[in-house]
Amino acid sequence: MTNSLTSMDDSEVAIAAARAGADVVRAMYGQDLARFDKGAGDFATAADLAAERAILDVIRAARPADALVGEEGGRQGAVGARREWLVDPLCGTLNYAAGTLVVAVNVALRDGGATAVAAVADPFGDEVFFTDGSTARVRRDGADTKLTPTAATQLVDVNLDPPFPSAPGFRAVELLADARFVERFRPRVVSTSLALAWVAAGKRAAYVTDGGDLSGSVHFAAGIALCRAAGCVVTGIDGSPIGPGTSGHGLLVAADAETHALLLSMI
Repeated sequence: MTNSLTSMDDSEVAIAAARAGADVVRAMYGQDLARFDKGAGDFATAADLAAERAILDVIRAARPADALVGEEGGRQGAVGARREWLVDPLCGTLNYAAGTLVVAVNVALRDGGATAVAAVADPFGDEVFFTDGSTARVRRDGADTKLTPTAATQLVDVNLDPPFPSAPGFRAVELLADARFVERFRPRVVSTSLALAWVAAGKRAAYVTDGGDLSGSVHFAAGIALCRAAGCVVTGIDGSPIGPGTSGHGLLVAADAETHALLLSMI
């Protein structure tokens, strides 16, 4: 097993790791799971921890010299390594604990501060969205299909979870009340970064969330890389570029330039 993993390219390692986590999340769904308080109303479940272990086992076997950053376990592995895997084993823990099947498993490889490859698994949709850094595809039933963003659905996911670092200048809830938004779009709130994969796949027109620099976040790095590779417009909520050394914060990700410009004018 280890030999087969080491022979894989990085994108296939990301896919294998995300699938391993998704298998655990799916298998543990509906069980009475222990919860571990993380403060401010947030918590992890036994499924978060088990899925992270499964993901890290795959990456360690395939790339033993790389560093690891897990949402639950923090930074591990080689100190100062150029290559660093970011792992969010269960994005949407609140959804999952409430019996809502809208969650994601995120795996991204950062190489020298830039995301090289990424995979986002939907445990209950049996899909893995992934990028090798240049193209974005979805693997379903053993077949890979290129992702094609489109704003045709007119559905926009907006993250309404606190904190609200840009208030009072920007509050996501006020965007939903803007007459121009209501005229053109329909809001959705799925409360998981799976929504980013849906923008890349044409299932959503856009995604909006407040926050700091999310480009290196275990929650968002994989989805951002996926959207960029698919050709989406990806900026901060003020239209600025995001990433190390930039001023952008939060995320405004749109299927096309027209949708991005319209939402930016409202924000």
